Amino acid sequence: MIFDRIKEDDSNNDLHEYAQTRTRTIEYNTSRIWNLAKKHLVSDPFGCCCEHHHAQQWVSTPTSGRIFATPESEEWHRTLATKEKAKGETRVGEQGGVSDSDKRRDVAGLLLNNGAVVRFGAKGATGARTPRARDEDEKRRSEVEERDGVARSALPYGQVDRSIICVRSLCMSHGTACGPQNNKGSGVLRERAQEALYAGTPRRIIGNDDAIFDHNNHKIKEDIIKMIIQYLQDEGYFASMMTIQDEANVRVNEHLRHRSQFKRIKTAIMDGEWSEMEKLIQKTPLKDHQHFLYNFYKQQYLELIEQMEYQKAFALLTKRLKPLEQMGSLHNEFKDLCYLLTCKCIHDAPSFKNWEGVAASREKLVEQFSSMLEIESNDLAVARQEMQQHRLLHLLKQAVRYQIEFSRYHPKVVPIVPTLLEDYSCFVLPNAHRTTFRGHRSNVKCVDFVGEEGSMLVSGSSDNTVRVWDVEDGRCLHVLGDGDTGGGHTSRIWDVTSSTSGDLVVSASGDATVKVWDIRGTTDAACLMTLSGHEGDVYSAKYHQSSNYVVTGGYDKTLRLWDVRTGTLLRTFSGHKSSVSRVIFNPLGNLVISGSKDSTIKFWDLVSGVCVKTYSSHLGEVTSVEMNKDGSLLLSGSKDNSNRLWDVRVARPIKRFKGHQNTSKNFVRAGFGPDESLIVGGSEDGLIYIWDATTGEVLQRLGSNSPDSHEDIAYRAIWNAHQSLLVSCSHDCTLKTWWYDEKHPFDQEDDF
Repeated sequence: MIFDRIKEDDSNNDLHEYAQTRTRTIEYNTSRIWNLAKKHLVSDPFGCCCEHHHAQQWVSTPTSGRIFATPESEEWHRTLATKEKAKGETRVGEQGGVSDSDKRRDVAGLLLNNGAVVRFGAKGATGARTPRARDEDEKRRSEVEERDGVARSALPYGQVDRSIICVRSLCMSHGTACGPQNNKGSGVLRERAQEALYAGTPRRIIGNDDAIFDHNNHKIKEDIIKMIIQYLQDEGYFASMMTIQDEANVRVNEHLRHRSQFKRIKTAIMDGEWSEMEKLIQKTPLKDHQHFLYNFYKQQYLELIEQMEYQKAFALLTKRLKPLEQMGSLHNEFKDLCYLLTCKCIHDAPSFKNWEGVAASREKLVEQFSSMLEIESNDLAVARQEMQQHRLLHLLKQAVRYQIEFSRYHPKVVPIVPTLLEDYSCFVLPNAHRTTFRGHRSNVKCVDFVGEEGSMLVSGSSDNTVRVWDVEDGRCLHVLGDGDTGGGHTSRIWDVTSSTSGDLVVSASGDATVKVWDIRGTTDAACLMTLSGHEGDVYSAKYHQSSNYVVTGGYDKTLRLWDVRTGTLLRTFSGHKSSVSRVIFNPLGNLVISGSKDSTIKFWDLVSGVCVKTYSSHLGEVTSVEMNKDGSLLLSGSKDNSNRLWDVRVARPIKRFKGHQNTSKNFVRAGFGPDESLIVGGSEDGLIYIWDATTGEVLQRLGSNSPDSHEDIAYRAIWNAHQSLLVSCSHDCTLKTWWYDEKHPFDQEDDF
């Protein structure tokens, strides 16, 4: 609510004064409306028997929760006072008094002028109103809606818009949302979750993507460009299409123009249109162009001899055929062409004694031309393998179908995919325990899914080891840095992170080092390098989106940027006054965001190393920071027993999530859940909390009604959309995965 945002900023006295003024205004108008409602609303237009509940139903505010005292509302106050005085001792509904419908409309006017919208039931709503009065009501309603900037659908007079009638007056002065509205929001999310149908374990990916096709292959690149050009042409972006064609030197439709030209050439040959034919041949790219020209002129020459046009034949012989004399396929063929000028018949020449006439020779010339096309370059090969229509859209639809069909949950109704900028995942609300991972000998401080696919888990523990697990069956695949094999950490593991491909894992430890592990092998994983430079514990590490860099933060109050290809320290970020507890990159990869025990969150420019922004609204140590996919929202966790959602664009917290416990000397962390409409996080009571990101309400407490709950502090909870699983780590030395089980009930309000 707006009061949460105002009261969170202790440094701005003007805002506090403004909030207090708003609160007094709300309390005044609320009591006024409440008294009028109880006094005048004797009948029950909503079918409610309880007068107290009925009076509550009349109070409604816009989404911003604003209620203003305006001159218009004071006018309505005076109008009501006049009517009450004139009424005297007459009871409501008696003859000579003010009718129930008029009093409802009076209260409605008061509500309208205080930023509320109320429409009435059928009882007494329309009987005594004149058209002029109704027009005035509609005009007043339109003015209020325009003033508040709230778009509402117009209902016929006398109907109830129940969607905007809610109980908010009493709790508005405290800056909190009231029960019915929140229940509605949580109910919607639970209904969405129930639309998911378990479809089985996601299929394993088929090897490496580069093994399927090499995206650096010239032919593959050309195919991609061709599909893009085809799409641009289909959508009418001709200028963009031509620009890409010129820049990439890829002519997708060139073979179509050639095919049209070839067809015209064949028609000209069969019709004997030699002048047109000569023009077309000059524009046609043929490898054996001279040889075909010779055959073309020879055909024209023989037809002139057949027609006894000797003068034209002689001119053609000297001007066209003589320069191409060496192109003749038979020995002495050119001499026989000259001899035909003195013969009465073409068959008299030895080289042409088998000549079959004009029509047959033209057909042979067409066949010869076609055979030359068969051995032409890539453009003609493309002509034989024409691209499928809407090829790019076809592949995109295939990709979306793959994402839906290969996921753990299928929607019960075919979904409408709203965006292609991120992978589709079926919305689920985890409500049940799935698998417990055992093997660590001490508390598990951190856990993460390996790579984007998340088919493996990586965890770090106070037993100084890093373990890699199979998500499905819970098997431990690798133990990184076991004391028996050596090469591992000598102190507890505070954080782990993996590259986008899932080939490399980085661990941050209390021994002041950061290690990079290669887990691609099926046997023991190897430590590729050790990054040293921090003074004291390294509390956090995070891979860059490019998988070439890692940022770390620790006890020495600094952040450090490393090139993991070479092990080089690239930059040190200094500015925090206490230990750095968490570091991440923003989605664009140009900023580093850090949370610290000094209760601040800082944004650092990756290139210059300068701190460009600082958040300082938390009252306790900041234990976690996470960002949503588009970088517009930041989620932070603190030891003030709250997680906060920040709007990065205005640098203000917009929502606070409470109910969990985070006060002791532990790094309890939170993150974004399914569809980014949920917030998930750990708690010192051993439960996994799931909040509604919109209302801030607790939707689930995983483990609260289950014998499989964590037995001690739950440090962290992470969601993976590809696996549709939530994983948590705990002080009880275990990891647990959580999923949606349609047979398991959701938590109810009474559970909270």
